Amino acid sequence: MERDSVPRYRTPMRGYFGIGVERVSKAMNVGNLFRTAHAFGASFVFTVAADYSPHRGRSDTSAAPLNIPLYNFAGVEDMDLPHDCELVGIELLDEAVELPSFRHPRLAAYVLGPERGALSPALRARCRHVVRIPTAFCVNVGIAGAIVMYDRMINLGRFAERPLVPGGEPRPLPDHVHGAPKKRVPKVK
Repeated sequence: MERDSVPRYRTPMRGYFGIGVERVSKAMNVGNLFRTAHAFGASFVFTVAADYSPHRGRSDTSAAPLNIPLYNFAGVEDMDLPHDCELVGIELLDEAVELPSFRHPRLAAYVLGPERGALSPALRARCRHVVRIPTAFCVNVGIAGAIVMYDRMINLGRFAERPLVPGGEPRPLPDHVHGAPKKRVPKVK
């Protein structure tokens, strides 16, 4: 089967999400994150106070910034997210909510810190939620972003339930039913 004829399956999710990075300097990591964001159906990607040019990151073979909006914010004070979009910081902090216990907002922007550092206090203060991936130590920015996006898809997507035993058949999804349509009859006076 040719590459262009491979069926593309997307599980419908309500809402949207974007993902970005603050103060990163490694274009390969950013390119990897943005390529993964494009694959998971992100609505936008962004950088904050970062040294990133899409032309330097050869790891983004999907050319995400040519397919979804890329916003480069000079600093935290310049961030302009869509109305009602909840900013979610991804940070390895004891007080952060562990990802498996986190309920993803319907309208969200996820932000990760630099390769050898943490989100700035100014950016953490703007975050409505701070989430941690329960690992023993920090993982690569691209990997962390992929884990968060996968968790969002699993939690907000529409998938069949997992089988009770390994290798078992998943239970089919129930039909999506809103009930019988109601007929509106004009009132007679």
